[in-house]
Amino acid sequence: MDQLQPIYNDRLNIKIKTIGAEINSLKDSRGRQYIWQAGPAWNRHAPVLFPIVGRLAGDTLRHDGQAHRLTQHGFARDQAFTLTSAEATRCRFTLIDNAETRAAYPFAFRLIVDYALDGDTLDIVYSVTNTGDVPMPAALGAHPAFQWPLAEGIAKQDHRLVFERPEPAPVRRLDGGLLKPESQATPIMGNILALDEGLFAADAMILDQIDSRSVRFEAPGGPAVEVSWEGFRELGLWSKPEGADFLCIEPWHGMASPQGWDGEFADKPGLFHLTPGETRRLAYRIRIDGA
Repeated sequence: MDQLQPIYNDRLNIKIKTIGAEINSLKDSRGRQYIWQAGPAWNRHAPVLFPIVGRLAGDTLRHDGQAHRLTQHGFARDQAFTLTSAEATRCRFTLIDNAETRAAYPFAFRLIVDYALDGDTLDIVYSVTNTGDVPMPAALGAHPAFQWPLAEGIAKQDHRLVFERPEPAPVRRLDGGLLKPESQATPIMGNILALDEGLFAADAMILDQIDSRSVRFEAPGGPAVEVSWEGFRELGLWSKPEGADFLCIEPWHGMASPQGWDGEFADKPGLFHLTPGETRRLAYRIRIDGA
């Protein structure tokens, strides 16, 4: 059964679903909501992407001569996590492999998601451990969707992203959920991306050579959201081009399969590999400027 776990302080009030260990709500002290509240355009809020980010060719994971069905972004977002600790300002959720996960992903693992509040900041830490006795390939990503516009009365096209550093590198795009081989010139001017729904007419924009480790989502006269990360290598930006009032800012370690690639999962580009007993830690932070 899905439940909502609250954590709160005098600046922020958060609710997290046990299904998927997913942020369901993030409000400031004025009651302003920053997380997309799901709806017909997209029925999620901030899913955890594991053990893949994006899509595999044919939604198929190939391992040791066997084919396993594993759909886009993996299964963690639909699994019931166990709430393993909870205090007023922090909580921990744990997912351990089970018969259902092993049918799709034949590896033993433990995935821990920690949430902690500190003033106007929410820290999220993912810790994935290989609990088996063979090497474990995996990817992991965050997928938070923020309200766009950030506040009533501000036009969507007045919003922008301000990156920590200039981002001149080309960006990648998807076709049919798979990574296109060619790159495209970036629409980022210096360190600023002017936001417009048309940016996402061709699905997500992927920054696979990003130099920044933070980005600020802002608009004149409104609050701002700063997302920063460590351990992640790529950043995805995504919305739907019509009728979707959200912007996803997604730190990733891993991407969709390249077009034309359908090999052994362990050889898939972009994965990390854990030896038995090894743990990989990835973290991101959401700071509300104006909370």
